[in-house]
Amino acid sequence: MSSIPTPPPSPAEPPPVTEAMALAHRLYWRTNLVLISVLMLIGLVVSFGIPLMATRLADIRFAGFPLPFYFGAQGAILVYVALIVVYIVLMQFADARLQRSLAQAPPEP
Repeated sequence: MSSIPTPPPSPAEPPPVTEAMALAHRLYWRTNLVLISVLMLIGLVVSFGIPLMATRLADIRFAGFPLPFYFGAQGAILVYVALIVVYIVLMQFADARLQRSLAQAPPEP
């Protein structure tokens, strides 16, 4: 007599998605996409804008060096690190706002 194996118990059902939760997630991802777009645009300007305009910007001096040389040597790296830090900090705020919104969302009847 062989016994039929029983499937393992299913995990707890996820909570139903309410309209408030869906709105909170849409706002979160819209914030994320706008933030990424703005930071990528700044990175694009630093990576391509300054080198392409190097001859026009050569008269501007920063820390004793011509601006294009400074950005090529170390300024761009500092900007990229700053962009990463800004992204981390702003997404921490967005994560906290999402968590507050989800905690306040009324349960679906």
